Amino acid sequence: MSLQYHVKLAPGDVAPYVLLPGDPGRVPVVASYWDEAREVNRNREYATYTGTYRGAPISCTSTGIGAPSTAIALEELARVGATTFVRIGTCGSLQARARVGDLAIFDSAARYDGASRLYAPLEFPAVADHGVVTAAIEAARSLSVTHHVGTTFSTDVFYTPQEGVAFGGYHQSWARETYEDARRQNALAAEMESSVVMVLARIWGLRGGAMAVVSDDVFEMVDETGSFDAETTFDVGAAQMERLARVGSETIRILAERDAAGGNDRAAARAAARAASRAARAPSAPGSPR
Repeated sequence: MSLQYHVKLAPGDVAPYVLLPGDPGRVPVVASYWDEAREVNRNREYATYTGTYRGAPISCTSTGIGAPSTAIALEELARVGATTFVRIGTCGSLQARARVGDLAIFDSAARYDGASRLYAPLEFPAVADHGVVTAAIEAARSLSVTHHVGTTFSTDVFYTPQEGVAFGGYHQSWARETYEDARRQNALAAEMESSVVMVLARIWGLRGGAMAVVSDDVFEMVDETGSFDAETTFDVGAAQMERLARVGSETIRILAERDAAGGNDRAAARAAARAASRAARAPSAPGSPR
């Protein structure tokens, strides 16, 4: 099979287990906590490292921001042999109990993105693989990281619909209560990628899940003057990234050890076989030029 068009990866370049941050700059940070790591390739928003972490084969590929670029990464990673996808990112809290610095582990997602709708209708649920969720909880507990488990609100937009955030104060009246409604529905946090990870992994028969460190409170984004400054509002410092990298990598180790012990080996083998079959049938480049 030829090199994948966007991620510039081929079979053998990635492990079956892949961590998925958004920012390519976070990939080497995550890999710095592994026992060994090498940069495989870097193209556009996609940077990939592969190595081992406490004996487990592991890769990390950045997805860029939002569901469309994440879907492209998932498509091409699956074609070259990835079978387990764990999104690691940042999120805005929708609940007072989830404070800045805490870890949110998502077992499901509200599908307010557009990309996943082109793969499956909205009636199809966005749910994480149970094994990924339990492994993430075990990892967070082992590292004494304060964590919460719940549903994420996955959206395609960053500067709207919340009033006072978009350029020039733009907003639409019908959308004013969007995040308030999500909070009433007990959604834990808001971010932009988890829903498409869960939907695509599920429809392909692979494993997908997501976690994010809380970087801000959605309802405190706008200050008392009615203005918004992302640079001062969000906490995405080194301590936050270390927490995310360590819990994400531990989650992969736990999954790999469970698979090796036989807990998920048959499911993982079937997933790998399906991925290989699809890769053999799928074109390596999109049908229209970019």
